[in-house]
Amino acid sequence: MELVERLYKQITGSFKWIMLLSVVVLASCSQTRFVPEQEYLLQKVELEVDNPKVSKEEARAVLRQKENYKILGFIKFYLMLYNLSSKKKTDDWLKRIGEAPQIYDNVMAERSVDQLEQYMGQKGYYQAQVEKNVDFNEKKQKATLTFSVKSGQQYKIRRINYHFETPELKEIFFKDSTKNRMRPGTPFDIYELEKQQRRIVSLYQNNGYYYFSKNQVRYLADTTLYSRQVLLDLYIGEIQSSQIDSSKLLKPYLLNKFFYLVMPGNTPVTANRQNTLVFSDTITWDNSVLYANKQVSYPPGLFIRTNQMKSGDLYNASEVENTFNGLNRLRQFRFVDIQFNETYPEQDTNLLDCHIRLAPLNKQSTSFDIEGTNTSGNLGVAGNIYYQHRNLFKGAEVFQLRLKGATERMHRKVDNQTEAFNTREFGVETNLMIPKLLGPGKYINSFAKYLPKTVFNAGYNYQKRPEYTRRITNFKVGYDWKTSQNYQHLWNFLDVNVVRLYEFDPDFINSIKDLYIKSSFTDHLIFAMNYSLIYNNQRLASNKNYTYARMNVESSGNLLYALSRITGRDKSTATDTITNETYEFYKFFNIRFAQYVKADLELRRAIQIDRYNSVVGRAFVGVGLPYGNSRVLPYEKQYFAGGANGIRAWQVRSLGPGTYKAPDDAYPNQSSDIKLEANLEYRFRLLGALEGALFLDAGNIWAMNESDNREGAQFKLNKFYRQFAVGTGTGFRFDLSYFILRADIGMKLRDPSANEGQRWIIGNRSLTGDDFAFSFAIGYPF
Repeated sequence: MELVERLYKQITGSFKWIMLLSVVVLASCSQTRFVPEQEYLLQKVELEVDNPKVSKEEARAVLRQKENYKILGFIKFYLMLYNLSSKKKTDDWLKRIGEAPQIYDNVMAERSVDQLEQYMGQKGYYQAQVEKNVDFNEKKQKATLTFSVKSGQQYKIRRINYHFETPELKEIFFKDSTKNRMRPGTPFDIYELEKQQRRIVSLYQNNGYYYFSKNQVRYLADTTLYSRQVLLDLYIGEIQSSQIDSSKLLKPYLLNKFFYLVMPGNTPVTANRQNTLVFSDTITWDNSVLYANKQVSYPPGLFIRTNQMKSGDLYNASEVENTFNGLNRLRQFRFVDIQFNETYPEQDTNLLDCHIRLAPLNKQSTSFDIEGTNTSGNLGVAGNIYYQHRNLFKGAEVFQLRLKGATERMHRKVDNQTEAFNTREFGVETNLMIPKLLGPGKYINSFAKYLPKTVFNAGYNYQKRPEYTRRITNFKVGYDWKTSQNYQHLWNFLDVNVVRLYEFDPDFINSIKDLYIKSSFTDHLIFAMNYSLIYNNQRLASNKNYTYARMNVESSGNLLYALSRITGRDKSTATDTITNETYEFYKFFNIRFAQYVKADLELRRAIQIDRYNSVVGRAFVGVGLPYGNSRVLPYEKQYFAGGANGIRAWQVRSLGPGTYKAPDDAYPNQSSDIKLEANLEYRFRLLGALEGALFLDAGNIWAMNESDNREGAQFKLNKFYRQFAVGTGTGFRFDLSYFILRADIGMKLRDPSANEGQRWIIGNRSLTGDDFAFSFAIGYPF
């Protein structure tokens, strides 16, 4: 402990000097160092709008005159970097990574006024007035620019007249009118009209109109007849004289033949899709042709299941997208391309041929990693070997194998003497993904929309310590499917875990006085079923706001309990050495099985402020209830707090439950039945791949079991909200392209294990090394 405190003082001392030096250097560089004479640095741009219905964020986005980017809401970090650069060099490193000063430009300011007026007009505020005011600070060579917007009254739609080029277009539109019709009385908003235009285009493209585009949807607005009211005419299917082959625009197309081209691994993806000479095999079925090669082989059934389009059906853009996403979900191809050609382009027909080009990934791959471990000062080494095989059984199955091993030099006290020994751990984990539903799921047609999968998982783990030898075996089989681009379902209808202890030291087991920890050192069987519903509208390569939600429900032991009751099995009896309570339970395969229900919910919300700044929030609530054949939740299913992905000011499993404080010399291993947690993280870009973060975490765990002997661990409705732990901190993220390397340091603000009235640390006592926690991790915490 003395070594940790000494190291902490050295690090914090050095950190203080670095921060002080950085502040001095940055402060010494004037923000106007590169601002020419007679010009002004644009210090601040303010936008004032008198109407709360107008989005300031949207309005600010149209401004042409903007200030320099900020991090933490007030530090113009990139301008500071630019100002540290040399005046003699025009292209040094600091200039490239920094941001040049934003100079006040009257022409750009006037253009911003015009842009704001145009934006307000597009939102229906045609009488809006925009004024600008500039406050110059001659001494500091800075300017503050303020835009004031008086919106006036918004124009509303009085009546909508529809004009269709053909009766077929009219019939399709009014069949789906609830999604595509705007109502009288709604605001006259150009942005909403554009959204409606896109919806209308999608409607017709999903009903066979392959060439239909936004050029065939036109609005005509008349504002002259009524005060602040609009007569709107909507023209659908109108053909402009300049368009080529205009006869194709209003013709629905049918799908004819499908051509699948599985390209050899070394073939450029830019190769002509009509060139079939590179393929060694041709397989034909129905109206489909598969061009294959000897390097990679796939069965026709794979493409029949994945392709959401059918020969003879109308062209449907949504089904094209679903097919594209389904092929990508196979995790087989580095490139997927879907294109359409008219079957007889020289004739007046309405048939389309579909060409699907696929470039496979490498079939097999291996990798390994090695890492050092440090468990409460005990050093060790761990390693993993990974193997992956795509297309294991020639049906796009993905097989993954992980071999892991670890050893650690541990110390323990025996008769007041310290002994050293090695712990060993070996394990194997396997995963097999089959891109179709096996078993009862294949009869559920609604699963087939987005390429459902059957997933098998199996693992074995061996742990050897002087106090015990533990073997953990697990097997899981379930379904993974999607019902839309945002909704994913995971259903494991069989999830089995078997924990067996051998060669254990009875004195060690009896010395454990924690009911929950002791449960991890007993033989038990988990025979569970679980289901997860995931909503995620985040898209790769997109910086837009996103929402993530995951709901999990799980139940275990009910079937085995019912079978035991029906078959009249005898109960076993045991006495708890902690509570001296005698209890009865059933066994299956001579192992006590767990019986419980468990549910939790996680919500995340990310808001992108600008290209340098974002805020991400997270909330989690979970509850597990043991009953029947179980007195406590199995150790593997209990909740814990702290660690790199939780409340980061506490080491993993060292917080809670409730106000309980474990002995100082105890190994951190706290867990329980209820978990409430909330996190807020502000992320900001620094240099290149380096990103900074500030975070605030709060939460705790609690026990529901009345037999829990940890003081203050019980969940009480009138007390739990006063038992939250609060921590804050900062961290760095290193974007290494393939993954994010993260380092966080957390600081305790509120410790629920302290005495009442002393739980807020600042203002009650000085900070110590125990109030800080440092963690490394891969990926973002949430």
